Amino acid sequence: MRIAILAAGSRGDVQPYVALGRGLMDAGHRVRVMTTKDHAALLARHGLEGCVADLDVQAELAADSVMESGKLIASFRRMSEIARRGAVAMIAKGLEAAEGADAILCGVTGVFVGLALAEKLRVPLVQAYNLPLTPTGAFPGVLLPWMSLRPRPFFHRLSHRLTRQIVWTTMRSAGDVARQEVLKLSSAPRLGPFDSGPLGDGLVLYGYSACSLPRGPEWGERIKVTGAWFLGAPSGFVPPPALEAFLARGPRPVYIGFGSMNSREPEATARLVFEAARLAGVRVVVSSGWSGLRASAPPESAVVVGDVPHDWLFERVAAIVHHGGAGTTAAALRAGVPSMAIPFHGDQPFWAGRSAGLGVGPAPIPRRRLSSENLAVALRALVSDDGALRRAADLGARVRSERGVEEAIEAIEALPRR
Repeated sequence: MRIAILAAGSRGDVQPYVALGRGLMDAGHRVRVMTTKDHAALLARHGLEGCVADLDVQAELAADSVMESGKLIASFRRMSEIARRGAVAMIAKGLEAAEGADAILCGVTGVFVGLALAEKLRVPLVQAYNLPLTPTGAFPGVLLPWMSLRPRPFFHRLSHRLTRQIVWTTMRSAGDVARQEVLKLSSAPRLGPFDSGPLGDGLVLYGYSACSLPRGPEWGERIKVTGAWFLGAPSGFVPPPALEAFLARGPRPVYIGFGSMNSREPEATARLVFEAARLAGVRVVVSSGWSGLRASAPPESAVVVGDVPHDWLFERVAAIVHHGGAGTTAAALRAGVPSMAIPFHGDQPFWAGRSAGLGVGPAPIPRRRLSSENLAVALRALVSDDGALRRAADLGARVRSERGVEEAIEAIEALPRR
Protein backbone atom coordinates (compact mmCIF):
# COMPACT_ATOMS: atom_id res chain seq x y z
CA MET A 1 0.00 0.00 0.00
CA ARG A 2 0.94 3.64 -0.45
CA ILE A 3 0.27 5.60 2.74
CA ALA A 4 0.38 9.37 3.25
CA ILE A 5 0.89 10.49 6.86
CA LEU A 6 0.14 14.05 7.98
CA ALA A 7 2.25 14.92 11.04
CA ALA A 8 2.80 18.49 12.19
CA GLY A 9 3.20 20.21 15.55
CA SER A 10 5.60 19.62 18.42
CA ARG A 11 8.04 16.72 18.68
CA GLY A 12 5.46 14.82 20.74
CA ASP A 13 2.83 15.43 18.04
CA VAL A 14 5.08 14.06 15.30
CA GLN A 15 7.13 11.24 16.81
CA PRO A 16 4.32 8.62 17.09
CA TYR A 17 3.67 9.00 13.35
CA VAL A 18 7.35 8.53 12.58
CA ALA A 19 7.07 5.24 14.50
CA LEU A 20 4.01 4.24 12.46
CA GLY A 21 5.70 5.29 9.21
CA ARG A 22 8.83 3.31 9.98
CA GLY A 23 6.73 0.28 10.91
CA LEU A 24 4.72 0.53 7.69
CA MET A 25 7.92 0.76 5.66
CA ASP A 26 9.38 -2.28 7.41
CA ALA A 27 6.15 -4.14 6.54
CA GLY A 28 6.72 -3.38 2.84
CA HIS A 29 4.51 -0.33 2.31
CA ARG A 30 5.49 2.96 0.69
CA VAL A 31 5.17 5.93 3.04
CA ARG A 32 5.33 9.68 2.56
CA VAL A 33 5.12 11.99 5.57
CA MET A 34 4.00 15.62 5.44
CA THR A 35 5.65 17.54 8.27
CA THR A 36 7.28 20.88 9.03
CA LYS A 37 10.94 21.68 8.55
CA ASP A 38 11.84 21.41 12.24
CA HIS A 39 11.12 17.66 11.98
CA ALA A 40 12.81 16.99 8.62
CA ALA A 41 15.95 15.65 10.32
CA LEU A 42 13.87 13.27 12.46
CA LEU A 43 12.31 11.78 9.32
CA ALA A 44 15.71 11.45 7.68
CA ARG A 45 17.23 9.68 10.70
CA HIS A 46 14.55 7.02 10.42
CA GLY A 47 14.67 6.70 6.63
CA LEU A 48 11.27 8.22 5.85
CA GLU A 49 10.40 10.20 2.72
CA GLY A 50 9.25 13.67 3.72
CA CYS A 51 7.14 16.35 2.07
CA VAL A 52 8.30 19.27 4.19
CA ALA A 53 6.28 22.47 4.64
CA ASP A 54 8.17 25.72 5.10
CA LEU A 55 7.16 26.25 8.73
CA ASP A 56 9.27 25.89 11.88
CA VAL A 57 6.99 25.21 14.85
CA GLN A 58 9.87 25.14 17.32
CA ALA A 59 11.06 28.57 16.23
CA GLU A 60 7.52 29.94 16.34
CA LEU A 61 7.09 28.81 19.93
CA ALA A 62 10.56 29.85 21.11
CA ALA A 63 10.40 32.01 24.23
CA ASP A 64 6.58 32.08 24.00
CA SER A 65 5.20 31.80 27.52
CA VAL A 66 1.54 31.26 26.64
CA MET A 67 1.87 27.48 27.05
CA GLU A 68 3.48 28.02 30.46
CA SER A 69 0.41 29.94 31.63
CA GLY A 70 -1.82 26.86 31.46
CA LYS A 71 -4.65 28.83 29.82
CA LEU A 72 -6.49 26.50 27.43
CA ILE A 73 -8.09 29.06 25.11
CA ALA A 74 -4.97 31.23 24.90
CA SER A 75 -2.71 28.28 24.06
CA PHE A 76 -5.07 26.95 21.38
CA ARG A 77 -5.38 30.44 19.91
CA ARG A 78 -1.58 30.63 19.71
CA MET A 79 -1.37 27.25 17.98
CA SER A 80 -4.05 28.35 15.53
CA GLU A 81 -2.03 31.48 14.68
CA ILE A 82 1.04 29.38 13.92
CA ALA A 83 -0.96 26.90 11.84
CA ARG A 84 -2.65 29.73 9.90
CA ARG A 85 0.73 31.07 8.72
CA GLY A 86 1.71 27.66 7.40
CA ALA A 87 -1.71 26.46 6.21
CA VAL A 88 -1.19 26.92 2.47
CA ALA A 89 2.21 25.21 2.60
CA MET A 90 0.91 22.33 4.73
CA ILE A 91 -2.09 21.66 2.49
CA ALA A 92 0.10 21.88 -0.62
CA LYS A 93 2.68 19.51 0.85
CA GLY A 94 -0.10 17.25 2.11
CA LEU A 95 -1.44 17.07 -1.44
CA GLU A 96 2.05 16.14 -2.64
CA ALA A 97 2.36 13.42 0.02
CA ALA A 98 -1.09 12.01 -0.84
CA GLU A 99 -0.52 11.80 -4.60
CA GLY A 100 -1.33 8.21 -5.61
CA ALA A 101 -1.95 7.16 -1.99
CA ASP A 102 -4.22 4.29 -1.04
CA ALA A 103 -4.96 5.86 2.34
CA ILE A 104 -4.31 9.07 4.26
CA LEU A 105 -3.43 8.83 7.94
CA CYS A 106 -3.69 11.80 10.30
CA GLY A 107 -3.74 12.74 13.97
CA VAL A 108 -5.19 15.70 15.84
CA THR A 109 -2.96 18.30 14.17
CA GLY A 110 -3.67 16.88 10.70
CA VAL A 111 -7.37 16.00 10.92
CA PHE A 112 -8.63 19.14 9.15
CA VAL A 113 -6.13 18.83 6.28
CA GLY A 114 -6.61 15.06 6.16
CA LEU A 115 -10.37 15.36 5.74
CA ALA A 116 -9.94 17.98 3.00
CA LEU A 117 -7.47 15.78 1.10
CA ALA A 118 -9.69 12.71 1.51
CA GLU A 119 -12.61 14.68 0.04
CA LYS A 120 -10.51 16.04 -2.83
CA LEU A 121 -8.79 12.79 -3.78
CA ARG A 122 -11.55 10.37 -2.71
CA VAL A 123 -9.04 8.40 -0.64
CA PRO A 124 -9.87 6.54 2.61
CA LEU A 125 -9.00 8.48 5.75
CA VAL A 126 -7.50 6.74 8.79
CA GLN A 127 -7.76 8.71 12.02
CA ALA A 128 -4.78 7.83 14.21
CA TYR A 129 -4.74 9.61 17.55
CA ASN A 130 -2.68 9.17 20.70
CA LEU A 131 -5.49 10.66 22.77
CA PRO A 132 -9.21 9.73 22.84
CA LEU A 133 -11.70 11.80 20.85
CA THR A 134 -14.61 9.35 20.60
CA PRO A 135 -17.38 10.14 23.11
CA THR A 136 -17.77 7.74 26.00
CA GLY A 137 -19.39 7.82 29.40
CA ALA A 138 -16.40 6.07 30.98
CA PHE A 139 -14.07 9.07 31.38
CA PRO A 140 -14.02 12.80 30.52
CA GLY A 141 -12.62 14.51 27.42
CA VAL A 142 -8.89 15.15 27.42
CA LEU A 143 -9.22 18.95 27.26
CA LEU A 144 -11.91 19.10 29.96
CA PRO A 145 -10.98 16.55 32.64
CA TRP A 146 -12.71 18.64 35.29
CA MET A 147 -16.08 17.78 33.69
CA SER A 148 -16.32 14.56 35.68
CA LEU A 149 -19.57 15.79 37.20
CA ARG A 150 -22.73 13.93 38.12
CA PRO A 151 -24.37 12.32 36.31
CA ARG A 152 -20.91 11.35 35.09
CA PRO A 153 -21.83 9.45 31.88
CA PHE A 154 -23.76 12.49 30.59
CA PHE A 155 -21.06 15.04 31.41
CA HIS A 156 -18.29 12.76 30.17
CA ARG A 157 -19.94 12.40 26.76
CA LEU A 158 -20.58 16.14 26.64
CA SER A 159 -16.94 16.90 27.47
CA HIS A 160 -15.76 14.68 24.60
CA ARG A 161 -18.03 16.47 22.14
CA LEU A 162 -16.80 19.85 23.38
CA THR A 163 -13.19 18.65 23.14
CA ARG A 164 -13.72 17.57 19.53
CA GLN A 165 -15.30 20.90 18.70
CA ILE A 166 -12.39 22.82 20.26
CA VAL A 167 -9.96 20.80 18.10
CA TRP A 168 -12.05 21.29 14.97
CA THR A 169 -12.57 25.02 15.50
CA THR A 170 -8.84 25.55 16.06
CA MET A 171 -7.89 23.67 12.89
CA ARG A 172 -10.70 25.17 10.81
CA SER A 173 -9.83 28.74 11.74
CA ALA A 174 -6.25 28.05 10.67
CA GLY A 175 -6.85 26.23 7.41
CA ASP A 176 -10.26 26.97 5.91
CA VAL A 177 -9.04 29.69 3.54
CA ALA A 178 -6.17 27.47 2.38
CA ARG A 179 -8.63 24.58 1.85
CA GLN A 180 -10.60 26.78 -0.53
CA GLU A 181 -7.61 28.37 -2.29
CA VAL A 182 -5.40 25.29 -2.74
CA LEU A 183 -7.93 22.47 -3.08
CA LYS A 184 -10.82 24.50 -4.54
CA LEU A 185 -13.24 22.99 -2.03
CA SER A 186 -16.13 24.74 -0.36
CA SER A 187 -15.73 26.10 3.15
CA ALA A 188 -15.63 23.40 5.83
CA PRO A 189 -18.63 23.15 8.19
CA ARG A 190 -18.39 25.05 11.46
CA LEU A 191 -19.36 22.00 13.48
CA GLY A 192 -16.83 19.20 13.26
CA PRO A 193 -18.29 16.38 11.13
CA PHE A 194 -17.02 13.64 13.44
CA ASP A 195 -20.26 11.65 13.26
CA SER A 196 -20.63 11.46 9.47
CA GLY A 197 -18.64 10.89 6.29
CA PRO A 198 -14.93 9.92 6.47
CA LEU A 199 -14.65 10.98 10.14
CA GLY A 200 -17.77 9.15 11.22
CA ASP A 201 -17.40 5.94 9.22
CA GLY A 202 -13.68 5.22 8.81
CA LEU A 203 -11.06 3.40 10.84
CA VAL A 204 -9.99 5.08 14.10
CA LEU A 205 -6.75 4.00 15.78
CA TYR A 206 -5.90 5.03 19.33
CA GLY A 207 -2.20 4.80 20.11
CA TYR A 208 -2.27 4.55 23.88
CA SER A 209 -2.32 1.66 26.32
CA ALA A 210 -5.58 0.23 27.58
CA CYS A 211 -3.64 -0.34 30.82
CA SER A 212 -3.57 3.43 31.34
CA LEU A 213 -7.01 4.27 29.93
CA PRO A 214 -9.87 1.81 29.37
CA ARG A 215 -11.57 1.38 26.04
CA GLY A 216 -14.96 3.11 25.86
CA PRO A 217 -17.49 0.29 26.30
CA GLU A 218 -19.80 1.78 23.65
CA TRP A 219 -17.13 2.00 20.93
CA GLY A 220 -17.68 -0.14 17.86
CA GLU A 221 -15.35 -2.41 15.90
CA ARG A 222 -13.97 0.36 13.72
CA ILE A 223 -12.36 1.95 16.80
CA LYS A 224 -9.21 0.15 17.96
CA VAL A 225 -7.01 0.82 20.99
CA THR A 226 -3.69 -0.61 19.84
CA GLY A 227 -1.18 0.41 22.50
CA ALA A 228 1.26 3.30 22.15
CA TRP A 229 3.36 3.87 19.03
CA PHE A 230 6.89 3.95 20.36
CA LEU A 231 9.87 5.06 18.27
CA GLY A 232 13.12 3.36 19.16
CA ALA A 233 16.53 5.00 19.06
CA PRO A 234 17.83 5.47 15.49
CA SER A 235 20.36 2.99 14.20
CA GLY A 236 23.84 3.79 15.45
CA PHE A 237 22.70 5.98 18.35
CA VAL A 238 25.58 6.86 20.68
CA PRO A 239 24.75 8.61 23.97
CA PRO A 240 26.64 11.79 24.89
CA PRO A 241 29.88 10.91 26.75
CA ALA A 242 29.08 13.37 29.56
CA LEU A 243 25.75 11.63 30.16
CA GLU A 244 27.30 8.16 30.18
CA ALA A 245 29.96 9.33 32.64
CA PHE A 246 27.34 10.93 34.90
CA LEU A 247 25.21 7.78 34.95
CA ALA A 248 28.23 5.63 35.79
CA ARG A 249 29.54 7.62 38.74
CA GLY A 250 26.60 7.46 41.13
CA PRO A 251 23.16 6.06 41.96
CA ARG A 252 20.40 6.22 39.39
CA PRO A 253 19.22 9.82 38.93
CA VAL A 254 15.76 11.27 38.39
CA TYR A 255 14.95 12.48 34.86
CA ILE A 256 13.35 15.94 34.65
CA GLY A 257 12.22 17.33 31.29
CA PHE A 258 9.43 19.42 29.81
CA GLY A 259 9.64 18.25 26.20
CA SER A 260 8.41 20.81 23.67
CA MET A 261 7.08 23.19 26.31
CA ASN A 262 8.79 26.56 26.33
CA SER A 263 9.90 28.61 29.29
CA ARG A 264 9.99 32.37 29.47
CA GLU A 265 13.02 32.15 31.80
CA PRO A 266 14.87 28.88 31.01
CA GLU A 267 17.86 29.62 33.25
CA ALA A 268 15.63 30.45 36.22
CA THR A 269 13.66 27.25 35.62
CA ALA A 270 16.89 25.25 35.56
CA ARG A 271 17.96 26.83 38.86
CA LEU A 272 14.58 25.92 40.36
CA VAL A 273 15.09 22.30 39.32
CA PHE A 274 18.65 22.17 40.67
CA GLU A 275 17.57 23.64 44.00
CA ALA A 276 14.73 21.12 44.28
CA ALA A 277 17.17 18.28 43.61
CA ARG A 278 19.53 19.64 46.29
CA LEU A 279 16.72 19.86 48.83
CA ALA A 280 15.56 16.32 47.99
CA GLY A 281 19.09 14.90 47.97
CA VAL A 282 18.79 13.30 44.52
CA ARG A 283 20.84 13.38 41.34
CA VAL A 284 19.06 14.63 38.21
CA VAL A 285 19.31 14.38 34.43
CA VAL A 286 17.72 17.56 33.07
CA SER A 287 16.54 17.59 29.45
CA SER A 288 16.94 21.02 27.86
CA GLY A 289 13.96 20.41 25.53
CA TRP A 290 12.50 23.17 23.36
CA SER A 291 12.63 25.57 26.29
CA GLY A 292 16.42 25.41 26.25
CA LEU A 293 16.79 24.78 29.98
CA ARG A 294 20.40 25.60 30.69
CA ALA A 295 22.88 26.62 33.35
CA SER A 296 26.36 28.08 33.07
CA ALA A 297 27.63 25.73 35.78
CA PRO A 298 25.31 22.83 36.74
CA PRO A 299 26.02 21.30 40.15
CA GLU A 300 27.90 18.01 40.32
CA SER A 301 24.62 16.27 41.13
CA ALA A 302 23.13 17.25 37.75
CA VAL A 303 23.75 16.96 34.04
CA VAL A 304 21.90 18.81 31.26
CA VAL A 305 21.31 16.89 28.02
CA GLY A 306 19.77 17.58 24.64
CA ASP A 307 17.86 15.13 22.47
CA VAL A 308 18.29 11.65 23.96
CA PRO A 309 15.79 8.88 23.04
CA HIS A 310 13.42 8.17 25.91
CA ASP A 311 13.53 4.41 25.41
CA TRP A 312 17.30 4.44 26.06
CA LEU A 313 17.39 6.98 28.88
CA PHE A 314 14.28 6.04 30.85
CA GLU A 315 15.66 2.52 31.42
CA ARG A 316 18.57 4.09 33.29
CA VAL A 317 16.83 6.41 35.77
CA ALA A 318 15.16 5.91 39.14
CA ALA A 319 12.11 8.08 38.41
CA ILE A 320 10.71 10.45 35.78
CA VAL A 321 9.30 13.99 36.02
CA HIS A 322 7.78 15.21 32.76
CA HIS A 323 5.27 17.66 31.28
CA GLY A 324 2.40 15.21 30.86
CA GLY A 325 2.32 14.92 27.08
CA ALA A 326 0.62 11.76 25.81
CA GLY A 327 3.78 10.29 24.30
CA THR A 328 6.06 11.04 27.25
CA THR A 329 3.44 9.73 29.69
CA ALA A 330 3.31 6.48 27.71
CA ALA A 331 7.13 6.23 27.65
CA ALA A 332 7.30 6.86 31.40
CA LEU A 333 4.74 4.12 32.11
CA ARG A 334 6.59 1.69 29.84
CA ALA A 335 9.84 2.34 31.72
CA GLY A 336 8.35 0.79 34.84
CA VAL A 337 9.65 3.39 37.32
CA PRO A 338 7.73 5.96 39.40
CA SER A 339 6.74 9.11 37.52
CA MET A 340 4.80 12.34 37.89
CA ALA A 341 3.79 15.21 35.64
CA ILE A 342 4.10 18.98 35.73
CA PRO A 343 1.36 19.80 33.18
CA PHE A 344 1.37 23.04 31.21
CA HIS A 345 -1.77 23.05 29.03
CA GLY A 346 -3.97 21.12 26.59
CA ASP A 347 -4.32 17.39 27.28
CA GLN A 348 -1.43 17.35 29.76
CA PRO A 349 -3.57 17.80 32.92
CA PHE A 350 -5.65 14.82 31.76
CA TRP A 351 -2.64 12.50 31.39
CA ALA A 352 -1.09 13.88 34.59
CA GLY A 353 -4.24 12.91 36.45
CA ARG A 354 -4.29 9.46 34.87
CA SER A 355 -0.71 8.76 35.99
CA ALA A 356 -1.45 9.82 39.56
CA GLY A 357 -4.66 7.78 39.53
CA LEU A 358 -2.69 4.69 38.55
CA GLY A 359 -0.65 5.09 41.73
CA VAL A 360 2.75 5.29 40.04
CA GLY A 361 3.72 8.61 41.63
CA PRO A 362 2.57 11.69 43.54
CA ALA A 363 -0.10 14.15 42.47
CA PRO A 364 0.83 16.48 39.59
CA ILE A 365 2.01 20.04 40.13
CA PRO A 366 0.66 22.51 37.53
CA ARG A 367 3.53 24.43 35.94
CA ARG A 368 2.25 27.81 37.10
CA ARG A 369 2.43 26.57 40.72
CA LEU A 370 5.84 24.91 40.51
CA SER A 371 8.45 25.88 43.11
CA SER A 372 11.70 24.35 44.27
CA GLU A 373 10.02 23.46 47.57
CA ASN A 374 7.01 21.56 46.21
CA LEU A 375 9.14 19.88 43.55
CA ALA A 376 11.57 18.72 46.26
CA VAL A 377 8.68 17.15 48.19
CA ALA A 378 7.59 15.33 45.02
CA LEU A 379 11.13 14.15 44.27
CA ARG A 380 11.50 12.68 47.77
CA ALA A 381 8.17 10.86 47.32
CA LEU A 382 9.19 9.51 43.92
CA VAL A 383 12.33 7.82 45.22
CA SER A 384 10.95 6.56 48.54
CA ASP A 385 7.47 5.15 47.83
CA ASP A 386 7.88 1.38 47.57
CA GLY A 387 4.22 0.93 46.67
CA ALA A 388 4.50 3.28 43.70
CA LEU A 389 7.64 1.45 42.60
CA ARG A 390 5.84 -1.92 42.65
CA ARG A 391 2.83 -0.55 40.80
CA ALA A 392 5.04 1.16 38.20
CA ALA A 393 7.06 -2.01 37.62
CA ASP A 394 3.91 -4.09 37.13
CA LEU A 395 2.35 -1.56 34.77
CA GLY A 396 5.60 -1.20 32.82
CA ALA A 397 5.75 -4.95 32.19
CA ARG A 398 2.19 -4.92 30.84
CA VAL A 399 2.80 -1.90 28.59
CA ARG A 400 6.01 -3.45 27.21
CA SER A 401 4.04 -6.56 26.22
CA GLU A 402 1.77 -4.55 23.89
CA ARG A 403 2.23 -4.37 20.12
CA GLY A 404 1.02 -0.86 19.35
CA VAL A 405 2.67 -0.26 15.98
CA GLU A 406 2.07 -3.84 14.78
CA GLU A 407 -1.63 -3.79 15.70
CA ALA A 408 -2.10 -0.44 13.98
CA ILE A 409 -0.46 -1.77 10.82
CA GLU A 410 -2.63 -4.89 10.85
CA ALA A 411 -5.74 -2.72 11.03
CA ILE A 412 -4.51 -0.52 8.15
CA GLU A 413 -3.67 -3.56 6.02
CA ALA A 414 -7.22 -4.85 6.52
CA LEU A 415 -8.68 -1.77 4.80
CA PRO A 416 -10.49 -2.45 1.49
CA ARG A 417 -8.21 -1.75 -1.47
CA ARG A 418 -9.29 0.75 -4.11
